[in-house]
Amino acid sequence: MKFDTKVVRAGISPDPTTGAVVPPIYQTATYVLEEVGKDKGFDYTRSTNPTRQTLETQLAAIEGGKHGICFSSGMASVDSCMKLLKAGDHVVCSDDVYGGVSRHFNKVLTRYGLSFSYVDSCNPSKVKEAVRAETKMLWVETPTNPLLKVTDIEAMAKIAKEHGLIFGVDSTFATPVYLRPLELGADIAMHSTTKYLSGHNQLIGGVVITNRQDIADEMKFIQKTIGAVPSPFDCWLTMLGLKTLHLRMARHSSNAQIVAEFLEAHPKVERVTYPGLASHPQHAIAKAQMSGFSGMISFELVGGIASGKTVMNSVKLCALAESLGAVETMITHPATMTHVEVPREDRLARGLTDGLVRISVGIEDAEDIVDDLRQALDKA
Repeated sequence: MKFDTKVVRAGISPDPTTGAVVPPIYQTATYVLEEVGKDKGFDYTRSTNPTRQTLETQLAAIEGGKHGICFSSGMASVDSCMKLLKAGDHVVCSDDVYGGVSRHFNKVLTRYGLSFSYVDSCNPSKVKEAVRAETKMLWVETPTNPLLKVTDIEAMAKIAKEHGLIFGVDSTFATPVYLRPLELGADIAMHSTTKYLSGHNQLIGGVVITNRQDIADEMKFIQKTIGAVPSPFDCWLTMLGLKTLHLRMARHSSNAQIVAEFLEAHPKVERVTYPGLASHPQHAIAKAQMSGFSGMISFELVGGIASGKTVMNSVKLCALAESLGAVETMITHPATMTHVEVPREDRLARGLTDGLVRISVGIEDAEDIVDDLRQALDKA
């Protein structure tokens, strides 16, 4: 089955009771047992639910994995992966990650004896140097949020294998349409389904996908035990969004290329970062391991934060909002929004300046998006 067909059909079959083409929503908390000790495969929705099970099967199929385990948010997925570890364990993590991830690592998980080192995962030698005796996991985001750094997954997989590390990749920005980390040696592919996978700004969710039975078993245990699971309705909405994922991503990517090229040529823009531009530092790696470049762009304006605020307050079509990956174009100021809790010194050290602007390019007409940015830039 080709990829585009998988997106539409994998894991989906007509409802055996009615023949319904769209899988039903099993909006139930519990299930009646046939007799003591005998059920129909379901006993309590925190443990498992038919709608969630269908979504997990579908997500695993399009990622090229054997097991999908869904959670109530992307952060719940990240946290569940960290529960594979124990007190005293150490994690090597990409230095540019979503602010909620570094907040969770630094302000919550360190209380429980985990430690973290943040390194530029674009540089394999730095990753190797960061590994120590107690290191148990390598956690990579690619492309990263918000600087859009691209990590060579095969190089990281080699390091992880040499040192016996669990290798997890947050591939939310790329989606399985453009990047499938498990095929390149990762143990875990993780996504915030809030973003491109559902694609319509209507729900919060996350998923962990793996080929390893031991990791899958532990994830299912954590899912059941903690209970941070998506509702049946949110699972159903995600399935509806997934059916058009390949079509939406093609438009996100083509629009983003047009917008990135416009911004790069604009005299008021100092720097543009988009993996599809030849000027991107890891453009060659992105071309080698990704089949497209998705819809995320970051850029820095001449004039810094003051100009950035002017532009963001002047857009009309682009929505000034957190989150990303939806059909609507959204513009964000990471320093005061998505990464506000990252200490300023840490942000600046990794290149996340006060004037950085992030755009999640939607699927509107590209000319309308460019026109909106042009009129906003005229005011900067």
